[in-house]
Amino acid sequence: MLTVKEIKEILPHRYPFLMIDRVEEIVLGQSARGYKNVSANEEFFNGHFPEHPVMPGVLILEALAQLGAIAILSMEEHKGKLGFLVGADKVKWRKQVVPGDKLDLHIEIVKMRGPIGIGKGTATVDGKVVCEGEIMFSIG
Repeated sequence: MLTVKEIKEILPHRYPFLMIDRVEEIVLGQSARGYKNVSANEEFFNGHFPEHPVMPGVLILEALAQLGAIAILSMEEHKGKLGFLVGADKVKWRKQVVPGDKLDLHIEIVKMRGPIGIGKGTATVDGKVVCEGEIMFSIG
């Protein structure tokens, strides 16, 4: 399990762009599980439907990408490197994420060739899928 302090040692992201609160499980280079607690105090709610706050879908996708980066960048051969989101495919947003939700995240690295990889991610709230898709990344 990784706390937010340990996550910050792996990822360069900081508020308001650090989208992972805790990592519960990592299989190095293969998969990771973590979560983000969605708070009413999130800065993006001020401008994204303020009267009906909804977490932007692209930020859910970013949270999945950050979790994938943690799975890869935790490996000894990638320590100190950066992970870059370079594409997304087959992405579907199925339900809205609102303040008070706990966004459960899972990503499985399905392909890695050199510095380029693909992860298949799923985000759920209360066991219901809110977002899923393939995320392409580059390690540099």
